[in-house]
Amino acid sequence: MKAKANTDSADMTPKLTILHTSANQQGNIMKMTKTLIASAILATSISTLQVQAADVPAGVELAAKQELVRGGGSEPATLDPQKIEGTPGSIRSRDLFEGLYNQDGDGNQIPGVATSYDVNADNTVYTFHLRHDAKWSNGDPVTAGDFVYSFTRAVDPVTASPYAWFIEIPSIVNATKIIAGEAKPSSLGVKAIDDYTFQVTLERPVPYFVKMTSHQTMFPVPKKVVEKWGDDWTKPEHMVSNGAYKMDEWVVNEKMEFSRNKYYWNDAETVINKVTYLPIESPNAELKRFQAGQMDLSYELPNDHFKQLKRDMPDQVVITPYLGTYYYQFNTTKAPYNDVRVRKALSYAIDRDVITKYVTGVGEIPAYSFTPEVVNGFNPATPAYATWTQKERNEKAQTLLKEAGFDKSNPLNFTLLYNTNENHKKLAIAISAMWKKTLGVKVTLENQEWKTYLETKKHQQFDVARAGWIGDYNEASTMLDLLTTTHGNNDGKYSNAAYDTLLHDARTMKDPAANYNKAEEIAIEQDMAVAPIYQYVNKRLVKPYVGGYQPNPEDNVYARDMYIIKH
Repeated sequence: MKAKANTDSADMTPKLTILHTSANQQGNIMKMTKTLIASAILATSISTLQVQAADVPAGVELAAKQELVRGGGSEPATLDPQKIEGTPGSIRSRDLFEGLYNQDGDGNQIPGVATSYDVNADNTVYTFHLRHDAKWSNGDPVTAGDFVYSFTRAVDPVTASPYAWFIEIPSIVNATKIIAGEAKPSSLGVKAIDDYTFQVTLERPVPYFVKMTSHQTMFPVPKKVVEKWGDDWTKPEHMVSNGAYKMDEWVVNEKMEFSRNKYYWNDAETVINKVTYLPIESPNAELKRFQAGQMDLSYELPNDHFKQLKRDMPDQVVITPYLGTYYYQFNTTKAPYNDVRVRKALSYAIDRDVITKYVTGVGEIPAYSFTPEVVNGFNPATPAYATWTQKERNEKAQTLLKEAGFDKSNPLNFTLLYNTNENHKKLAIAISAMWKKTLGVKVTLENQEWKTYLETKKHQQFDVARAGWIGDYNEASTMLDLLTTTHGNNDGKYSNAAYDTLLHDARTMKDPAANYNKAEEIAIEQDMAVAPIYQYVNKRLVKPYVGGYQPNPEDNVYARDMYIIKH
Protein backbone atom coordinates (compact mmCIF):
# COMPACT_ATOMS: atom_id res chain seq x y z
CA MET A 1 0.00 0.00 0.00
CA LYS A 2 1.59 3.11 1.37
CA ALA A 3 4.87 4.35 0.02
CA LYS A 4 6.83 4.86 3.20
CA ALA A 5 8.11 8.41 3.21
CA ASN A 6 10.31 8.61 6.31
CA THR A 7 12.22 6.41 8.05
CA ASP A 8 12.01 -5.19 12.36
CA SER A 9 13.84 -11.48 15.00
CA ALA A 10 15.26 -14.51 13.75
CA ASP A 11 12.32 -16.64 14.81
CA MET A 12 8.85 -16.24 13.32
CA THR A 13 7.37 -14.58 16.41
CA PRO A 14 7.45 -10.78 16.16
CA LYS A 15 9.61 -9.24 18.87
CA LEU A 16 8.19 -6.16 20.54
CA THR A 17 10.36 -3.73 22.45
CA ILE A 18 8.31 -1.64 24.86
CA LEU A 19 10.22 1.40 25.93
CA HIS A 20 7.33 3.71 26.78
CA THR A 21 5.88 2.22 29.91
CA SER A 22 2.92 4.27 31.03
CA ALA A 23 0.29 1.78 32.17
CA ASN A 24 -2.32 2.74 29.64
CA GLN A 25 -0.01 2.64 26.62
CA GLN A 26 1.79 -0.52 27.73
CA GLY A 27 -1.56 -2.29 28.03
CA ASN A 28 -2.46 -1.30 24.49
CA ILE A 29 0.89 -2.46 23.13
CA MET A 30 0.76 -5.81 24.92
CA LYS A 31 -2.70 -6.41 23.48
CA MET A 32 -1.24 -5.80 20.05
CA THR A 33 1.49 -8.39 20.65
CA LYS A 34 -1.10 -11.10 21.28
CA THR A 35 -2.77 -10.21 18.02
CA LEU A 36 0.50 -10.43 16.11
CA ILE A 37 1.20 -13.89 17.50
CA ALA A 38 -2.27 -15.26 16.76
CA SER A 39 -3.81 -14.45 13.38
CA ALA A 40 -7.16 -12.77 13.76
CA ILE A 41 -10.19 -14.27 12.01
CA LEU A 42 -12.55 -11.68 10.61
CA ALA A 43 -16.20 -12.51 11.32
CA THR A 44 -18.94 -11.87 8.77
CA SER A 45 -20.52 -9.39 11.15
CA ILE A 46 -18.52 -7.04 13.34
CA SER A 47 -21.44 -5.16 14.80
CA THR A 48 -20.81 -6.63 18.25
CA LEU A 49 -17.27 -5.25 18.50
CA GLN A 50 -16.63 -2.12 20.53
CA VAL A 51 -16.64 1.06 18.48
CA GLN A 52 -13.58 3.23 18.41
CA ALA A 53 -13.44 6.01 20.93
CA ALA A 54 -11.16 7.59 23.51
CA ASP A 55 -11.20 5.19 26.46
CA VAL A 56 -10.09 7.19 29.49
CA PRO A 57 -9.29 4.91 32.46
CA ALA A 58 -11.03 5.58 35.75
CA GLY A 59 -9.06 7.93 37.95
CA VAL A 60 -7.21 9.63 35.11
CA GLU A 61 -7.54 13.41 35.29
CA LEU A 62 -7.75 15.09 31.91
CA ALA A 63 -5.98 18.32 31.04
CA ALA A 64 -8.18 21.35 30.55
CA LYS A 65 -6.60 21.90 27.13
CA GLN A 66 -7.23 18.95 24.83
CA GLU A 67 -4.98 19.71 21.88
CA LEU A 68 -2.56 17.35 20.14
CA VAL A 69 0.45 18.43 18.09
CA ARG A 70 2.03 15.64 16.05
CA GLY A 71 4.69 15.23 13.42
CA GLY A 72 3.32 14.57 9.98
CA GLY A 73 6.39 13.61 7.96
CA SER A 74 6.67 15.27 4.58
CA GLU A 75 4.15 17.78 3.23
CA PRO A 76 1.51 15.65 1.46
CA ALA A 77 0.76 16.36 -2.18
CA THR A 78 -2.99 16.11 -1.52
CA LEU A 79 -5.60 15.13 1.05
CA ASP A 80 -8.05 13.84 -1.56
CA PRO A 81 -8.63 10.22 -0.39
CA GLN A 82 -8.72 8.85 -3.93
CA LYS A 83 -5.50 10.68 -4.86
CA ILE A 84 -3.37 10.30 -1.74
CA GLU A 85 -0.08 8.54 -2.32
CA GLY A 86 2.17 7.83 0.64
CA THR A 87 2.15 7.78 4.42
CA PRO A 88 2.08 11.57 5.04
CA GLY A 89 -1.29 11.93 3.33
CA SER A 90 -2.81 8.74 4.70
CA ILE A 91 -2.14 9.53 8.38
CA ARG A 92 -3.89 12.88 8.07
CA SER A 93 -6.80 11.44 6.09
CA ARG A 94 -7.72 9.07 8.94
CA ASP A 95 -8.59 12.04 11.13
CA LEU A 96 -10.62 13.78 8.44
CA PHE A 97 -12.43 10.85 6.83
CA GLU A 98 -13.91 7.52 7.81
CA GLY A 99 -14.56 4.44 5.70
CA LEU A 100 -16.84 1.46 6.19
CA TYR A 101 -14.56 0.01 8.85
CA ASN A 102 -11.77 1.28 11.12
CA GLN A 103 -9.02 -0.55 12.99
CA ASP A 104 -8.54 -0.84 16.73
CA GLY A 105 -5.20 -0.86 18.56
CA ASP A 106 -4.78 -4.56 17.80
CA GLY A 107 -5.34 -4.09 14.07
CA ASN A 108 -8.81 -5.68 14.16
CA GLN A 109 -11.62 -4.31 12.00
CA ILE A 110 -14.28 -2.41 13.94
CA PRO A 111 -17.34 -0.50 12.72
CA GLY A 112 -16.91 2.85 11.03
CA VAL A 113 -19.70 4.17 8.83
CA ALA A 114 -20.86 0.56 8.51
CA THR A 115 -22.28 -1.12 11.59
CA SER A 116 -22.25 -4.62 10.07
CA TYR A 117 -22.20 -6.52 6.80
CA ASP A 118 -23.64 -9.66 5.23
CA VAL A 119 -22.00 -11.83 2.60
CA ASN A 120 -23.56 -14.37 0.24
CA ALA A 121 -22.74 -18.09 0.19
CA ASP A 122 -19.85 -17.88 -2.26
CA ASN A 123 -18.35 -14.74 -0.68
CA THR A 124 -18.74 -12.54 -3.74
CA VAL A 125 -21.52 -10.16 -2.69
CA TYR A 126 -20.92 -7.99 0.39
CA THR A 127 -23.81 -5.93 1.72
CA PHE A 128 -22.84 -3.22 4.20
CA HIS A 129 -25.38 -1.72 6.59
CA LEU A 130 -24.60 1.93 7.25
CA ARG A 131 -25.34 3.85 10.42
CA HIS A 132 -28.10 6.43 10.10
CA ASP A 133 -26.30 9.02 12.23
CA ALA A 134 -23.16 9.32 10.06
CA LYS A 135 -22.89 12.86 8.72
CA TRP A 136 -20.58 15.11 6.77
CA SER A 137 -19.04 18.11 8.52
CA ASN A 138 -21.68 20.32 6.86
CA GLY A 139 -24.47 18.29 8.46
CA ASP A 140 -25.50 16.32 5.36
CA PRO A 141 -26.04 12.57 5.85
CA VAL A 142 -23.40 10.10 4.68
CA THR A 143 -25.20 7.64 2.41
CA ALA A 144 -24.55 4.54 0.34
CA GLY A 145 -24.52 6.80 -2.69
CA ASP A 146 -21.41 8.52 -1.33
CA PHE A 147 -19.59 5.19 -1.31
CA VAL A 148 -20.81 4.33 -4.81
CA TYR A 149 -19.51 7.68 -6.02
CA SER A 150 -16.14 7.35 -4.29
CA PHE A 151 -15.37 3.75 -5.28
CA THR A 152 -16.31 4.63 -8.87
CA ARG A 153 -14.24 7.79 -8.76
CA ALA A 154 -11.18 5.79 -7.70
CA VAL A 155 -11.22 3.64 -10.85
CA ASP A 156 -12.37 6.32 -13.29
CA PRO A 157 -9.37 7.13 -15.55
CA VAL A 158 -10.38 10.80 -15.40
CA THR A 159 -9.48 10.86 -11.70
CA ALA A 160 -5.99 9.48 -12.41
CA SER A 161 -5.86 7.91 -8.95
CA PRO A 162 -2.44 6.43 -8.14
CA TYR A 163 -4.37 3.86 -6.11
CA ALA A 164 -6.93 2.78 -8.71
CA TRP A 165 -5.34 -0.67 -8.45
CA PHE A 166 -6.57 -0.88 -4.85
CA ILE A 167 -10.15 -1.23 -6.10
CA GLU A 168 -8.96 -3.77 -8.66
CA ILE A 169 -7.16 -6.03 -6.12
CA PRO A 170 -10.36 -7.43 -4.54
CA SER A 171 -11.73 -8.02 -8.07
CA ILE A 172 -14.71 -5.67 -7.80
CA VAL A 173 -16.77 -6.33 -10.93
CA ASN A 174 -15.43 -4.48 -13.99
CA ALA A 175 -12.72 -2.60 -12.05
CA THR A 176 -9.96 -3.89 -14.33
CA LYS A 177 -11.87 -3.02 -17.51
CA ILE A 178 -12.73 0.46 -16.27
CA ILE A 179 -9.13 1.24 -15.33
CA ALA A 180 -8.04 0.08 -18.77
CA GLY A 181 -10.67 2.29 -20.43
CA GLU A 182 -12.62 -0.72 -21.73
CA ALA A 183 -15.79 -0.17 -19.70
CA LYS A 184 -17.77 2.76 -18.34
CA PRO A 185 -17.09 3.76 -14.71
CA SER A 186 -20.80 3.36 -14.01
CA SER A 187 -20.47 -0.39 -14.63
CA LEU A 188 -18.37 -0.92 -11.47
CA GLY A 189 -19.84 -3.61 -9.23
CA VAL A 190 -21.10 -1.26 -6.52
CA LYS A 191 -24.62 -0.01 -5.82
CA ALA A 192 -26.82 1.65 -3.25
CA ILE A 193 -29.70 -0.65 -2.34
CA ASP A 194 -31.09 2.30 -0.41
CA ASP A 195 -29.55 5.26 1.41
CA TYR A 196 -28.11 3.07 4.14
CA THR A 197 -27.33 -0.18 2.33
CA PHE A 198 -24.20 -0.36 0.20
CA GLN A 199 -23.46 -3.45 -1.87
CA VAL A 200 -20.19 -4.55 -3.49
CA THR A 201 -20.00 -7.46 -5.95
CA LEU A 202 -16.72 -9.23 -6.63
CA GLU A 203 -15.81 -11.27 -9.67
CA ARG A 204 -14.35 -13.96 -7.38
CA PRO A 205 -14.17 -14.53 -3.63
CA VAL A 206 -11.52 -12.47 -1.85
CA PRO A 207 -11.42 -13.41 1.85
CA TYR A 208 -9.63 -10.26 3.00
CA PHE A 209 -11.87 -7.72 1.23
CA VAL A 210 -13.41 -6.20 4.38
CA LYS A 211 -9.90 -5.63 5.77
CA MET A 212 -9.25 -3.32 2.84
CA THR A 213 -12.14 -0.96 3.63
CA SER A 214 -10.20 0.95 6.30
CA HIS A 215 -7.84 2.29 3.62
CA GLN A 216 -8.29 5.87 2.41
CA THR A 217 -8.87 4.90 -1.22
CA MET A 218 -12.21 3.46 -0.11
CA PHE A 219 -13.16 6.48 2.03
CA PRO A 220 -16.26 8.40 0.90
CA VAL A 221 -15.93 11.91 -0.50
CA PRO A 222 -18.75 14.48 -0.90
CA LYS A 223 -19.86 14.42 -4.53
CA LYS A 224 -21.46 17.84 -4.69
CA VAL A 225 -18.42 19.51 -3.10
CA VAL A 226 -15.93 17.71 -5.36
CA GLU A 227 -17.93 18.56 -8.47
CA LYS A 228 -18.37 22.18 -7.44
CA TRP A 229 -14.75 22.95 -6.60
CA GLY A 230 -12.75 20.40 -8.61
CA ASP A 231 -9.16 20.01 -7.39
CA ASP A 232 -9.71 22.90 -4.97
CA TRP A 233 -12.27 20.96 -2.93
CA THR A 234 -9.58 19.98 -0.39
CA LYS A 235 -8.76 23.59 0.48
CA PRO A 236 -9.79 24.43 4.06
CA GLU A 237 -12.49 26.85 2.94
CA HIS A 238 -14.15 24.16 0.78
CA MET A 239 -13.37 20.80 2.35
CA VAL A 240 -16.22 18.75 3.77
CA SER A 241 -15.24 15.54 5.60
CA ASN A 242 -17.00 12.77 7.50
CA GLY A 243 -14.36 11.83 10.10
CA ALA A 244 -13.94 12.91 13.70
CA TYR A 245 -12.27 16.13 12.56
CA LYS A 246 -12.62 18.83 9.94
CA MET A 247 -9.91 21.00 8.43
CA ASP A 248 -9.57 24.57 9.68
CA GLU A 249 -6.24 25.64 8.24
CA TRP A 250 -3.56 24.37 5.85
CA VAL A 251 -0.42 26.48 5.63
CA VAL A 252 1.81 24.64 3.16
CA ASN A 253 5.12 23.52 4.67
CA GLU A 254 4.12 24.94 8.05
CA LYS A 255 1.07 23.21 9.56
CA MET A 256 -2.39 21.75 9.21
CA GLU A 257 -4.99 22.36 11.89
CA PHE A 258 -8.08 20.18 12.42
CA SER A 259 -10.91 20.70 14.90
CA ARG A 260 -13.73 18.46 16.11
CA ASN A 261 -16.46 17.66 13.61
CA LYS A 262 -19.56 18.27 15.69
CA TYR A 263 -21.59 16.18 13.25
CA TYR A 264 -19.38 13.10 13.61
CA TRP A 265 -21.55 10.22 14.81
CA ASN A 266 -19.27 9.45 17.77
CA ASP A 267 -18.25 13.01 18.61
CA ALA A 268 -19.52 12.62 22.18
CA GLU A 269 -16.78 10.04 22.82
CA THR A 270 -14.01 12.16 21.27
CA VAL A 271 -11.75 14.05 23.69
CA ILE A 272 -9.06 15.81 21.63
CA ASN A 273 -10.52 19.11 20.41
CA LYS A 274 -7.74 20.18 18.06
CA VAL A 275 -5.09 18.31 16.08
CA THR A 276 -2.12 20.08 14.51
CA TYR A 277 0.15 18.31 12.01
CA LEU A 278 3.63 19.70 11.45
CA PRO A 279 5.25 18.77 8.10
CA ILE A 280 8.84 18.09 9.13
CA GLU A 281 11.01 15.95 6.84
CA SER A 282 14.06 16.03 9.09
CA PRO A 283 13.96 13.65 12.10
CA ASN A 284 16.59 15.80 13.80
CA ALA A 285 14.52 18.95 13.37
CA GLU A 286 11.49 17.05 14.64
CA LEU A 287 13.42 15.87 17.71
CA LYS A 288 14.32 19.46 18.57
CA ARG A 289 10.67 20.49 18.35
CA PHE A 290 9.70 17.55 20.56
CA GLN A 291 12.35 18.29 23.17
CA ALA A 292 11.35 21.95 23.18
CA GLY A 293 7.81 20.96 24.12
CA GLN A 294 6.37 22.03 20.77
CA MET A 295 5.17 18.55 19.80
CA ASP A 296 3.40 15.73 21.65
CA LEU A 297 3.79 12.85 19.19
CA SER A 298 6.55 12.50 16.61
CA TYR A 299 6.40 10.99 13.14
CA GLU A 300 9.65 9.11 13.76
CA LEU A 301 12.97 9.62 15.53
CA PRO A 302 16.55 10.02 14.24
CA ASN A 303 18.42 6.72 14.27
CA ASP A 304 21.70 8.22 15.45
CA HIS A 305 20.03 9.63 18.59
CA PHE A 306 18.23 6.42 19.53
CA LYS A 307 20.65 5.17 22.21
CA GLN A 308 20.81 8.56 23.85
CA LEU A 309 17.03 8.95 23.78
CA LYS A 310 16.58 5.47 25.21
CA ARG A 311 18.94 6.39 28.03
CA ASP A 312 17.72 9.91 28.71
CA MET A 313 13.95 9.63 28.17
CA PRO A 314 13.01 5.92 28.05
CA ASP A 315 9.40 6.60 28.99
CA GLN A 316 8.91 8.62 25.80
CA VAL A 317 10.36 6.19 23.23
CA VAL A 318 7.95 3.70 21.67
CA ILE A 319 9.16 0.93 19.33
CA THR A 320 6.60 -1.46 17.86
CA PRO A 321 6.40 -3.89 14.89
CA TYR A 322 5.35 -2.40 11.57
CA LEU A 323 3.99 -4.20 8.53
CA GLY A 324 6.44 -2.99 5.93
CA THR A 325 9.78 -3.39 4.17
CA TYR A 326 12.54 -0.90 3.35
CA TYR A 327 14.16 -1.72 0.02
CA TYR A 328 16.06 -0.43 -2.98
CA GLN A 329 14.21 -0.37 -6.27
CA PHE A 330 15.81 -1.01 -9.66
CA ASN A 331 14.63 0.70 -12.84
CA THR A 332 14.24 -2.47 -14.91
CA THR A 333 13.33 -0.45 -18.02
CA LYS A 334 16.91 0.71 -18.23
CA ALA A 335 20.22 -1.11 -18.82
CA PRO A 336 22.05 -2.49 -16.95
CA TYR A 337 19.36 -2.75 -14.24
CA ASN A 338 17.34 -4.97 -16.57
CA ASP A 339 20.12 -7.54 -16.07
CA VAL A 340 19.35 -9.85 -13.15
CA ARG A 341 23.09 -10.35 -12.55
CA VAL A 342 23.51 -6.65 -11.82
CA ARG A 343 20.48 -6.57 -9.53
CA LYS A 344 21.65 -9.65 -7.61
CA ALA A 345 25.19 -8.33 -7.30
CA LEU A 346 24.02 -5.04 -5.80
CA SER A 347 21.64 -6.81 -3.43
CA TYR A 348 24.11 -9.47 -2.27
CA ALA A 349 26.75 -6.84 -1.49
CA ILE A 350 24.50 -5.11 1.06
CA ASP A 351 25.44 -6.27 4.57
CA ARG A 352 22.04 -6.15 6.18
CA ASP A 353 23.33 -7.13 9.62
CA VAL A 354 25.63 -4.10 9.65
CA ILE A 355 22.78 -1.88 8.47
CA THR A 356 20.33 -3.00 11.17
CA LYS A 357 22.88 -3.12 13.99
CA TYR A 358 24.90 0.00 13.35
CA VAL A 359 23.12 2.28 10.88
CA THR A 360 19.46 1.98 11.88
CA GLY A 361 19.88 0.15 15.19
CA VAL A 362 16.32 0.48 16.48
CA GLY A 363 15.23 -3.16 16.31
CA GLU A 364 14.78 -3.50 12.55
CA ILE A 365 15.00 -7.05 11.14
CA PRO A 366 17.35 -7.77 8.19
CA ALA A 367 15.17 -8.47 5.15
CA TYR A 368 16.00 -11.08 2.53
CA SER A 369 12.39 -11.55 1.40
CA PHE A 370 9.93 -8.85 0.38
CA THR A 371 7.09 -9.83 2.72
CA PRO A 372 7.78 -9.03 6.40
CA GLU A 373 7.43 -11.72 9.05
CA VAL A 374 4.78 -9.76 10.96
CA VAL A 375 2.15 -10.48 8.26
CA ASN A 376 -0.66 -12.63 9.62
CA GLY A 377 -0.79 -16.23 8.48
CA PHE A 378 2.27 -16.22 6.22
CA ASN A 379 5.77 -17.52 6.90
CA PRO A 380 7.93 -16.77 3.86
CA ALA A 381 10.51 -19.40 2.98
CA THR A 382 14.11 -18.36 3.57
CA PRO A 383 15.93 -17.54 0.29
CA ALA A 384 19.18 -19.43 -0.22
CA TYR A 385 21.31 -16.28 -0.21
CA ALA A 386 20.04 -15.45 3.28
CA THR A 387 21.80 -18.59 4.58
CA TRP A 388 25.20 -17.60 3.14
CA THR A 389 27.82 -15.68 5.05
CA GLN A 390 28.34 -12.08 3.98
CA LYS A 391 31.73 -13.11 2.60
CA GLU A 392 30.00 -15.68 0.38
CA ARG A 393 27.46 -13.10 -0.75
CA ASN A 394 30.22 -10.63 -1.59
CA GLU A 395 32.15 -13.21 -3.61
CA LYS A 396 29.02 -14.17 -5.55
CA ALA A 397 28.26 -10.49 -6.14
CA GLN A 398 31.73 -9.90 -7.59
CA THR A 399 31.35 -12.90 -9.93
CA LEU A 400 27.92 -11.81 -11.16
CA LEU A 401 28.91 -8.21 -11.78
CA LYS A 402 32.00 -9.32 -13.71
CA GLU A 403 29.82 -11.64 -15.83
CA ALA A 404 27.65 -8.61 -16.58
CA GLY A 405 30.69 -6.71 -17.86
CA PHE A 406 31.65 -4.64 -14.82
CA ASP A 407 34.61 -4.79 -12.47
CA LYS A 408 36.94 -2.38 -10.67
CA SER A 409 38.66 -1.49 -13.95
CA ASN A 410 35.31 -0.91 -15.66
CA PRO A 411 33.12 0.20 -12.76
CA LEU A 412 29.37 0.40 -12.72
CA ASN A 413 28.40 4.04 -12.25
CA PHE A 414 24.89 5.14 -11.28
CA THR A 415 22.79 7.54 -9.23
CA LEU A 416 21.00 6.42 -6.07
CA LEU A 417 17.82 8.43 -5.47
CA TYR A 418 16.21 8.94 -2.06
CA ASN A 419 13.68 11.35 -0.60
CA THR A 420 15.12 14.04 1.67
CA ASN A 421 15.65 12.61 5.15
CA GLU A 422 18.74 12.15 7.36
CA ASN A 423 17.98 8.48 8.01
CA HIS A 424 17.74 7.72 4.28
CA LYS A 425 20.95 9.66 3.67
CA LYS A 426 22.89 7.70 6.31
CA LEU A 427 21.68 4.44 4.84
CA ALA A 428 22.55 5.51 1.30
CA ILE A 429 26.06 6.54 2.37
CA ALA A 430 26.62 3.22 4.17
CA ILE A 431 25.35 1.05 1.31
CA SER A 432 27.17 3.01 -1.39
CA ALA A 433 30.37 2.50 0.64
CA MET A 434 29.69 -1.26 0.74
CA TRP A 435 29.17 -1.29 -3.02
CA LYS A 436 32.38 0.65 -3.64
CA LYS A 437 34.47 -1.57 -1.35
CA THR A 438 33.08 -4.89 -2.57
CA LEU A 439 32.29 -4.16 -6.21
CA GLY A 440 34.13 -0.97 -7.12
CA VAL A 441 30.79 0.64 -7.91
CA LYS A 442 30.70 4.42 -8.14
CA VAL A 443 27.50 5.89 -6.71
CA THR A 444 26.21 9.44 -6.88
CA LEU A 445 23.66 10.24 -4.20
CA GLU A 446 20.65 12.38 -5.13
CA ASN A 447 17.95 13.51 -2.74
CA GLN A 448 14.62 15.08 -3.68
CA GLU A 449 11.73 16.38 -1.62
CA TRP A 450 8.80 13.98 -1.33
CA LYS A 451 6.51 15.22 -4.09
CA THR A 452 9.33 15.49 -6.65
CA TYR A 453 10.72 12.10 -5.64
CA LEU A 454 7.34 10.45 -6.26
CA GLU A 455 7.06 12.01 -9.70
CA THR A 456 10.63 11.08 -10.62
CA LYS A 457 10.02 7.44 -9.75
CA LYS A 458 6.62 7.36 -11.39
CA HIS A 459 8.18 8.36 -14.72
CA GLN A 460 11.16 5.95 -14.36
CA GLN A 461 13.64 8.82 -14.31
CA PHE A 462 16.04 7.02 -11.97
CA ASP A 463 18.63 4.24 -11.87
CA VAL A 464 18.27 2.83 -8.34
CA ALA A 465 15.97 4.39 -5.74
CA ARG A 466 15.27 4.05 -2.07
CA ALA A 467 11.73 2.80 -1.43
CA GLY A 468 9.53 1.54 1.36
CA TRP A 469 6.15 -0.14 1.43
CA ILE A 470 3.71 -0.37 4.32
CA GLY A 471 0.86 -2.88 4.08
CA ASP A 472 -2.63 -1.60 3.44
CA TYR A 473 -4.15 -4.69 5.11
CA ASN A 474 -2.69 -7.55 7.11
CA GLU A 475 -2.27 -10.19 4.40
CA ALA A 476 0.75 -11.11 2.25
CA SER A 477 -0.80 -9.85 -0.98
CA THR A 478 -0.60 -6.30 0.36
CA MET A 479 3.16 -6.58 -0.22
CA LEU A 480 3.45 -9.03 -3.09
CA ASP A 481 0.90 -7.32 -5.35
CA LEU A 482 3.25 -4.34 -5.51
CA LEU A 483 5.55 -6.29 -7.85
CA THR A 484 2.85 -7.33 -10.32
CA THR A 485 3.20 -5.89 -13.82
CA THR A 486 0.20 -3.55 -13.73
CA HIS A 487 0.46 -2.33 -10.15
CA GLY A 488 0.22 1.45 -9.99
CA ASN A 489 3.19 1.73 -7.62
CA ASN A 490 5.50 -0.70 -9.40
CA ASP A 491 7.80 2.19 -10.34
CA GLY A 492 10.69 -0.10 -11.24
CA LYS A 493 8.44 -1.78 -13.84
CA TYR A 494 9.46 -5.29 -12.85
CA SER A 495 7.41 -7.79 -14.84
CA ASN A 496 7.17 -11.59 -14.74
CA ALA A 497 4.12 -13.37 -16.21
CA ALA A 498 4.46 -16.41 -13.90
CA TYR A 499 4.59 -14.12 -10.87
CA ASP A 500 1.48 -12.25 -12.04
CA THR A 501 -0.41 -15.53 -12.47
CA LEU A 502 0.49 -16.72 -8.97
CA LEU A 503 -0.81 -13.52 -7.40
CA HIS A 504 -3.94 -13.50 -9.55
CA ASP A 505 -4.79 -17.10 -8.65
CA ALA A 506 -4.02 -16.55 -4.95
CA ARG A 507 -6.96 -14.17 -4.64
CA THR A 508 -9.48 -17.02 -4.83
CA MET A 509 -7.55 -19.63 -2.82
CA LYS A 510 -8.58 -20.55 0.71
CA ASP A 511 -4.92 -21.04 1.59
CA PRO A 512 -2.75 -19.05 -0.83
CA ALA A 513 0.49 -19.57 1.16
CA ALA A 514 1.99 -21.89 -1.50
CA ASN A 515 1.45 -19.28 -4.21
CA TYR A 516 2.86 -16.54 -2.02
CA ASN A 517 5.99 -18.56 -1.27
CA LYS A 518 6.48 -19.34 -4.96
CA ALA A 519 5.97 -15.67 -5.80
CA GLU A 520 8.62 -14.66 -3.27
CA GLU A 521 10.97 -17.23 -4.80
CA ILE A 522 10.46 -15.83 -8.30
CA ALA A 523 10.61 -12.14 -7.42
CA ILE A 524 13.54 -12.24 -5.01
CA GLU A 525 15.55 -15.45 -5.25
CA GLN A 526 15.19 -15.82 -9.03
CA ASP A 527 14.81 -12.25 -10.32
CA MET A 528 15.85 -9.96 -7.44
CA ALA A 529 13.15 -7.55 -8.58
CA VAL A 530 14.09 -5.29 -5.67
CA ALA A 531 16.73 -5.46 -2.96
CA PRO A 532 15.01 -5.91 0.43
CA ILE A 533 17.06 -4.30 3.20
CA TYR A 534 15.11 -4.43 6.45
CA GLN A 535 11.67 -4.92 7.94
CA TYR A 536 10.30 -1.80 9.53
CA VAL A 537 9.53 -1.03 13.12
CA ASN A 538 7.58 1.99 14.23
CA LYS A 539 9.86 4.33 16.14
CA ARG A 540 8.19 7.27 17.69
CA LEU A 541 8.46 9.74 20.55
CA VAL A 542 5.32 10.10 22.67
CA LYS A 543 4.91 12.45 25.59
CA PRO A 544 3.92 10.65 28.84
CA TYR A 545 0.77 12.73 29.09
CA VAL A 546 -0.60 11.45 25.75
CA GLY A 547 -3.12 8.77 26.61
CA GLY A 548 -4.87 6.37 24.25
CA TYR A 549 -2.01 6.06 21.78
CA GLN A 550 -2.69 2.69 20.13
CA PRO A 551 -0.06 1.60 17.60
CA ASN A 552 -0.92 -1.40 15.43
CA PRO A 553 0.99 -3.27 12.69
CA GLU A 554 -0.29 -0.91 9.99
CA ASP A 555 0.16 2.25 12.08
CA ASN A 556 -3.50 3.21 11.70
CA VAL A 557 -3.52 5.61 14.63
CA TYR A 558 -6.50 7.90 15.19
CA ALA A 559 -6.52 11.16 17.15
CA ARG A 560 -10.08 10.41 18.27
CA ASP A 561 -8.69 7.58 20.43
CA MET A 562 -6.29 9.85 22.27
CA TYR A 563 -6.52 12.31 25.14
CA ILE A 564 -4.22 14.63 27.07
CA ILE A 565 -3.62 13.78 30.73
CA LYS A 566 -3.24 16.60 33.22
CA HIS A 567 0.46 17.24 33.77
